[in-house]
Amino acid sequence: MKIYITGLLLIAGLLSFTSCSDFLDEEPKYSIPSQEYYKTETQARANVNALYRRGAPQRYSDAASAYVGPNASIPTMLTGYFTNSYEGQELVCLYAKELTRQQHTSVISPTMNSIWDSCYAAINTANGAIKYIPGIKMEAANVDKLVAEAKFFRAYNYFYLIKTFGDVPLVVEPYEKLENLYPERNTTASVYAVIEADLKEAVEKLPATTFLANARRITKYAAAMALANVYLQQNKFAEAATYAKIVTSSAHKLTPNGDYGTNSAFNKLRTTDDLDEVIYAQEFDAGIRNSSWWPTYAFSSSATAVFTSYSIFERVFGPTDRFLNVYGVNDLRIKPNQFFHWEYTHPTTGKKWTSQAAGVWYYFDEAAVLGAGQGTKDWNFYRFSEALLIAAEAIAKSTGVTAEAAGYLAQVRSRADVTGKTVAEYTSELQVLSVDRFVEECWTERLRELPLEFKMWDDCLRTGKFPVISPTEKGKVEYQTLIGAKNGFGATFKESDLLWPISPDELQRNKSLKQNPGYN
Repeated sequence: MKIYITGLLLIAGLLSFTSCSDFLDEEPKYSIPSQEYYKTETQARANVNALYRRGAPQRYSDAASAYVGPNASIPTMLTGYFTNSYEGQELVCLYAKELTRQQHTSVISPTMNSIWDSCYAAINTANGAIKYIPGIKMEAANVDKLVAEAKFFRAYNYFYLIKTFGDVPLVVEPYEKLENLYPERNTTASVYAVIEADLKEAVEKLPATTFLANARRITKYAAAMALANVYLQQNKFAEAATYAKIVTSSAHKLTPNGDYGTNSAFNKLRTTDDLDEVIYAQEFDAGIRNSSWWPTYAFSSSATAVFTSYSIFERVFGPTDRFLNVYGVNDLRIKPNQFFHWEYTHPTTGKKWTSQAAGVWYYFDEAAVLGAGQGTKDWNFYRFSEALLIAAEAIAKSTGVTAEAAGYLAQVRSRADVTGKTVAEYTSELQVLSVDRFVEECWTERLRELPLEFKMWDDCLRTGKFPVISPTEKGKVEYQTLIGAKNGFGATFKESDLLWPISPDELQRNKSLKQNPGYN
């Protein structure tokens, strides 16, 4: 039985999925009404497993196209600091960079549909799990964990939706009857209240262990990280600090440098799964679900002359030279073969790829590109370095630039310093800064540490500031009020640029919805 809800194909029943002991396999097989399906623990677990690969997580990790990156990569292009070499075809990327989406709503509606539909489908699955799992006969601890995981994913999907669209319909019951089919938009404040409550319960109920030790399932620390992120986005700094510090006091830790070359922390993060730095990741596996086109995003189209494992290579998410000036000369992350690269020689054939525009080395999976074209590197949603940066900023904003706050920022900065400058030395320097100056240092470090994980536009939204990267002085960044600032492409931000449009398809089906201001 299927029901169309506000343009979204919501399954009235939830999905049945096969499972694997060491890998979450969530390929849908069939759907039946949820109250009929939630009879056993196996069925409950299968539906919760589905949430790991549906909705918002997939918007970040799914490299389904050779020509455009995951949905979550596109908002970064609003900054003008990253571009898609195939933007002539993938117009949503071009209009984002130009800040002209308002005149092209129908053109970008397929992207908006995919976000809206997939997130609400996941929310419906989570709602069913939250409602019916407590009624299944199983150990109480297992009930608590499965419901907590479902609440984590409901929160994660709503968080992604409100960052994209602003006010959205708030639905907390599974759709099982032909009623309330066309809900109105709820305020972001009311949606955030549900997000916060869901994540607080997840923090309380989920295991206090690392992602790997929990068989790659959501943990207390993944939930605390998400909640810290949610509070930071709302400028609730004291609360963000509280939950970020839950993560910083956990067994998670930064990956150390073995050297400043192939054994650097950043190359370990590129090549190695299950590091202690990883708080939450999307699993990929050659036999069940590989990483699709991710490895090809590391190169430009000319790489087809060097490699035979993939038929297409495109620089779908590439930094501009202006963005690369965010790094100082002693920053390891700007050195070749750390985050970025400009040339590569095939180790067997000797064929060479070169490019004046930086490719993203961080996305390069050697085994896939040099072998059978089956990428297996996991996608990291949350890393410990981000927890440190959230904690540093949130503590500074709520209690001042303490030694603790400075120390958290210093850990991230010291790891990336090729001169060997210590955490203690950085801490001493940072602790004397004013709160405003220290917070800007946190923002800049986020630009340097997290540019390839699609966090940049979220930071612009929450701070109301745009990072103006110097075109001539390496490492220099100034911050201007977002509205009225020019992006890296030279386009001027307007109020209507802050949100994406609701798809015209959705508006046509649900007359209760109103379009975001500025969109035709």
